[in-house]
This record gives sequence, structure tokens and C-alpha cells, in this order.
Amino acid sequence: MDKSKILALAERLTRARLEEGPVEQLSKEVQEFKASDAYKIQDVGIQHRLDQGEVFKGLKMGLTSKAKREQMNLSSPLYGVLTDKMEIPKGGTFSMRKTIHPKIEPEIAFVLKKDISKKIDIEEASECCNALLPALEILDSRYTQFKYFSLEDVIADNASSSHYILGDQKVDFSNIDLLNLKMEMYIDGKLEKEGISKDISGHPLLSIVELSNLMTDRGLIIKAGSVILAGAATAAVMLKPGMDCRLVVQDLGEVRVKVQSEES
Repeated sequence: MDKSKILALAERLTRARLEEGPVEQLSKEVQEFKASDAYKIQDVGIQHRLDQGEVFKGLKMGLTSKAKREQMNLSSPLYGVLTDKMEIPKGGTFSMRKTIHPKIEPEIAFVLKKDISKKIDIEEASECCNALLPALEILDSRYTQFKYFSLEDVIADNASSSHYILGDQKVDFSNIDLLNLKMEMYIDGKLEKEGISKDISGHPLLSIVELSNLMTDRGLIIKAGSVILAGAATAAVMLKPGMDCRLVVQDLGEVRVKVQSEES
């Protein structure tokens, strides 16, 4: 795909994000759409954010759970970029204004203590992290439907990312069983989704392994200090005004966000 086409498609997605107007899936017009082209479109979209004063904070893995892949009718993991403007303080409020069809899902996040510049294994992934925390991610595809699009469409749209909420950091997690943490997401006080941490890539740290593969293949480094959202343990839930969303993760605590009411 030539550079002018990449720039035009990235601009289209940025306008959709800023102007609340969904667009048709790019794959409907792009012949032989490749993941490498989709990541270039994502890169330009992120540069739009940085040019507007946003600051890089980390990365997110997407499509890491079988349930989520089945929900989206897609097959393999991918990554997107997180900025400071996308973060909502824990216990804060999320406004649905300027969103299209937002959903929320339960996650686990890591903070890196050193750069990752090569493909790593799960033990090395653990050694690269200095904190673990519960997290909620809000997704919002910029396409006309939040389903039935290609892997490349999702990548180009920054992995459907919108916002994220982080709980308190657990600095020493050496004695925590990362494979079997119970994860419960409550909506308005009612248990809505329940999963276990191994539903994230088979092991949350494997998300970092997969991310190292994806980034290394593109010649990129994952910087120390980056927050890494490991991915969802369950399918996502559609948000509605006034919702109270709370995630409780065994041994890690909880994180909460309130959706602004329509009257606010």
C-alpha cells in the first residue's frame, strides 16, 4: 500500500474518532489488505494523537481470549497503543460523548521495568515486569459495526481502543499464581462476567511474549515504564449511561469506573 493511501485511511479513522461518525470497514475497499499495512495506518493515527499533545503510556494486547475472539469472529492476537488521554482515574467517570458503541472488559495489566528489544519467553517476560494490577478497558470501534470485520481493520483502528482504568499496583507478585486468578466483573452490583487469568492468552505473561514477537517483527522496542494491558479474560459488555462497573481480581484487589448518566 502506498504512503498516500495509508495517510488517507488513517485520517479517515481519526476523523471518525473525533467527530463521532462511524465509517465503513477499510477492508471493503482495500484489496489484499495486509497486517503490515494496517499497523502503518495505526502508526499514523497514533502520531495524530501525539501531535495533539497526548503522551505515550503503553500498549494493549487484543483478542487474547478465546471468548473475545469468538465474539468478534477473529482468530489471532494483535496490539494497540495507549496514551495518557485515554486513561481514566480509578473510581472516575467515563463520558459516552464522542463515542460510537463503547464496551468494557476485565483485564490484568503489567508495568515494565526494562526495555524489551527482542523476542522473549515467559520467564523473561516475568523478569521484565515490576508491577501487576487489575484493569478495565473500554473499547470503541470506529466502524459501522462492532463485529464482522477483518483482523487488519481492527489493527488499523488501534485495536478498537478507547480508554482504560488501572487499579493499585502490586509490586511484589512473586507468590501470586498468575495462572489461576479469579476475575469478576460487576455491572450495577450484579456479577456480569466471570473469568480466570489463564483465559488471557493461556497465561497473562504470554501476552507480553506475543507482544514482543509482534513488536520485534516490526523492528520496534517496548520501552521501560510502559503499561501493558494483557487482554481480556471474558467477552466485553456494552456500556450504557449511568452504569457502575467494578472488576475484582483475586489477590490484586479491584478497580472501578462509573459511566456518566445522560443527564450529566
